Amino acid sequence: MSRRTGPRAGTEIVDDEHLDPTRWVTLAISILAAFIVVLDNTVLNVAIPTILRDFNTTLPSIEWVVTGYALTFATLLIIGGRLGDVYGHRKIFIIGLVLFGVGSLLAALSQNVAQLIVGEAIIEGIGASLMLPATLAILSGTFKGRERATAFAAWGATAGVAAACGPVVGGFLTTNYSWRWAFGINVIVAPLAIVGAVMFMSAGIRSARKMTIDVTGAILVAVGMFTLVFALSEGGTYGWWEQIKPFTVFGTQVWPSSWPSIIPFVLLVSPIALTAFYIVEKSKVRQGKDPLFVFADLRFKTYRYGLLTGVVVAMGQLGLSFALPLFLQDGKHLTAAVNGLWLLPSGVFVIIGAQAGGRLIHRFGTVNIVRVGLASYAIGIAFIVQAISLDITWYELLPGLAFYGLGIGLALAQLTNVILSEIPADSSGVASGANTACRQVGSALGVAVIGAIITAQTATRGKDLIQAADVPGGLKQQALAGVKALGANWQPSASVPAHDAQLLRHALEQAVTTGTRYALVFAIVVVGAGALLSFLIPNRVESPTEPVLHDLEGFEPLPMDVDPELIRPTLGIDATRSVH
Repeated sequence: MSRRTGPRAGTEIVDDEHLDPTRWVTLAISILAAFIVVLDNTVLNVAIPTILRDFNTTLPSIEWVVTGYALTFATLLIIGGRLGDVYGHRKIFIIGLVLFGVGSLLAALSQNVAQLIVGEAIIEGIGASLMLPATLAILSGTFKGRERATAFAAWGATAGVAAACGPVVGGFLTTNYSWRWAFGINVIVAPLAIVGAVMFMSAGIRSARKMTIDVTGAILVAVGMFTLVFALSEGGTYGWWEQIKPFTVFGTQVWPSSWPSIIPFVLLVSPIALTAFYIVEKSKVRQGKDPLFVFADLRFKTYRYGLLTGVVVAMGQLGLSFALPLFLQDGKHLTAAVNGLWLLPSGVFVIIGAQAGGRLIHRFGTVNIVRVGLASYAIGIAFIVQAISLDITWYELLPGLAFYGLGIGLALAQLTNVILSEIPADSSGVASGANTACRQVGSALGVAVIGAIITAQTATRGKDLIQAADVPGGLKQQALAGVKALGANWQPSASVPAHDAQLLRHALEQAVTTGTRYALVFAIVVVGAGALLSFLIPNRVESPTEPVLHDLEGFEPLPMDVDPELIRPTLGIDATRSVH
């Protein structure tokens, strides 16, 4: 039975006959896939010392496991999204799940670092880049109106909880069982999700016009994204200008320490490749060919300013997820597992915020909920800045985590809803990939800046406190040299008298506290800037009460009394054709 009411504000347009009866199962499968992808970003961090001992290898080699996954993931997101647009999102989603499961199995059974890198960083990274954009595109096409807001709220809550649970799960498995079970989870979940996708997911619709893959554009955007994310992520490791350590791949030195830092050269490649990508994509449009990325979609203000807001907010998010755990472990000296438990409430409040946001947008509007969420986000970090001290307790941290989690839940899930709200169906995959890629770039930039702030402030404050400490002059010089070289990771040697060692450790703990405060203040500023940017997003977003239909040629809203069937040819969609 169809139900349709008039175009007045506060009315609802629903066509029950075209609702997918298995849409809630589709949502469950999508958020399950999103959970394992996001979990994989953080679950291994606490297991690195154990893997080092098991494989008898070096830290730089293991770093490539974690860094490589993030690089592969960020590099291929836009390409993965476009593959879904061309071949069907369900098909690409299933292929991504297969690769993710195979990569996890190889990583779980790996006998050396090379096998672990191939399984986790390469195969799993490729699978994740296919899966995540597909989940967003599938949800965008499956749900409408109020249900769409609910679906994105559930997706956003799942991603937030997975990020918060990663260290807890990783610490529990590593301590009680084996770090290999961090991958074993995926080996179990991926086949279940594949069966669910085959049985319950709708094949969806695709453009009636046959599209092709832009290989040149794919190569250029891959090079541009890889070099950008690599430079931002690894600048602190290898040195922004002066080479801190040689660049090695699988233990082989490919950029000696006697040369200038590799980072400026890598960073220079990114704008060149991305500029060439833009020129090629515009040229393909003029020639009537299929571009990889539809730059014309940036005419939608919800898309353009939504992506920009997402980049800025992702930068600030690292203020908490990077700086606070560092303080709790290096300042409070909590174990990795206890550290994860202290931060777990933020994940609980993400769920609460996401569910509340999904219910409130029909009353206050999606964009307003995003703005309120960003404000709560900034307030939460401000509370944490006030609470930061060496004597901090979990109870003192809780209010900040509550506001922060609520803000994440309110803002980020519905920001995705905003970004995809006006995107044509045959660009939803690449738009979803761009959304996630922009946040990856923002995260990498946030790590680079916040890491630099923590390092600089810890070293500066540490120097002052060590010089003021009541310890012998020779020991002061030794400590100053150690802090300069290792930062917060420096510790007095076992030969240092206990009293002097205690004074030096306390000085370093205070320095870490200062560095953390500065980093979190930067995060507040960045999130505040994101909140201001959100006011550039128009309030006209597809919502449960006022759905908007767009003429894709002129990018202007059509009158609400126009029958959608009359403009279906403009959308280039043949509802009778499905992807198999």
